[in-house]
Amino acid sequence: MVSLQTVTTAPHACSYLPDQTARLRYVFVAALSPEEYGALMLAGWRRFGRAVFRPVCEACTACRPIRVDVAAFRPNSSQKRAAKANEGAVELRVGEPRVTAEKLALYDLFHDFQHDHQGWPDRGPKAAGDYAEAFVDQPFLVQEWCYYRGGRLVGVGYVDALPVGLSAIYFFYDPAERVHSLGTYNVLKLLAAAADRGDAYAYLGYHVEGCRSLEYKANFRPFERLHGGKNWLSGRQG
Repeated sequence: MVSLQTVTTAPHACSYLPDQTARLRYVFVAALSPEEYGALMLAGWRRFGRAVFRPVCEACTACRPIRVDVAAFRPNSSQKRAAKANEGAVELRVGEPRVTAEKLALYDLFHDFQHDHQGWPDRGPKAAGDYAEAFVDQPFLVQEWCYYRGGRLVGVGYVDALPVGLSAIYFFYDPAERVHSLGTYNVLKLLAAAADRGDAYAYLGYHVEGCRSLEYKANFRPFERLHGGKNWLSGRQG
C-alpha cells in the first residue's frame, strides 16, 4: 500500500443516526492491492474509490461490518419472491467500470428519490468526473454489475473480488424497481457468485441498527458482525 494522506474529520452530525456525532478516519492511497485491502477490510476498514475509511466515533459503535456465511445462507420467503420477480426478466452484465450518460442519469434518479423519501442529503447532479473518481478510478480492478430489464438499465453495482471474498461497494437502481426488490436481488446474485467462487463469506459493508437504509443487510442470514475491529461474532451474539 502506498498512502498519500491520512485525515480524521472533525466531529459532525452522523448521516446514519442523526442523534449521534460521527468522526471518520480516511487514508487516501496511490496504490493498494486486493490482498492488502482484504486484510484492512477484515479489521473494519471499507473502501470507496481511493479512500479507505473507518469510523472513529467516541461515543458510538453502531457501524459494524457485516458478512454473510455463504454456504449456510438460505433465502427467506421475501428473498425468494425477489428472486422470482427478477430471474429471467432481468439480465446481469458484469464488466469493467466506465462512465456513461445512462449511468449518470440513473445515479441522479436514485439519489433524488432517496433524498425525498429517506432524508438523504441533496448532493445535486453527479458530474462525469466525480462519478469516475468514485467508481472508475480504483487502486485495483473492480467489477461493474449492470442490470437490464427489457434492454433498459435499471441497476448498477460495484463489487470488489478479493481473495477473502466478494465485497459489495455500492448499488443504485431505478426507484421504480423497488416493487421488484432489485436491491435484494443484487445481494442474492452476490451471494450466488460468492458460492460459485467457493468463498466462505460475502461482505456487505457496514450494518447500522436504527438506520433504515442499512438494516436490510441483517435479513441475509446467517451473518456475522465485526466487534472491536477484531472479533467476528454471529448475529445471535450481538
